[in-house]
Amino acid sequence: MKHQRGFTLIELAVVAAIVGVLASAAFPLSQLAHQRGQEADLRHALRELRSAIDSYKRATDDGRIERKADGTGYPPNLDVLVSGVTDIRSPTGQRIYFLRRLPRDPTYPDSAAPAERTWGLRAYASPPDAPEPGADVFDIHSFSNAVGLNGIPYRQW
Repeated sequence: MKHQRGFTLIELAVVAAIVGVLASAAFPLSQLAHQRGQEADLRHALRELRSAIDSYKRATDDGRIERKADGTGYPPNLDVLVSGVTDIRSPTGQRIYFLRRLPRDPTYPDSAAPAERTWGLRAYASPPDAPEPGADVFDIHSFSNAVGLNGIPYRQW
């Protein structure tokens, strides 16, 4: 009588159970890695936009950008950071650009929305605990109500 080679049903069931346990352990780790990546992207985008807003304000304070008498010196909208403004000190009328492109909020649910609409805006006249858009862009925030891994809601970053 020849011995038949192959796996028994019990061996296959044990292997399937082990694979299931490993997969169930790996799934939360993959979600955590995705969230960490998304938070890193959000942190980078916030830093890039806030740096551009501060550079615009510095250029206004240095007299390189025309400022209205009642203006704060902050950009009127986010698009100005990409499209640029005329340098009033330049004899040839060169433009000053603060961003190559406007980054998107990675936590914004609608991927088809324009990048400018993915950010919440705070005007200079707006209080920090209740940010509202206005005549200028003093700061930005995420619209997301989700909480980061550090326990702080994204909209407060």
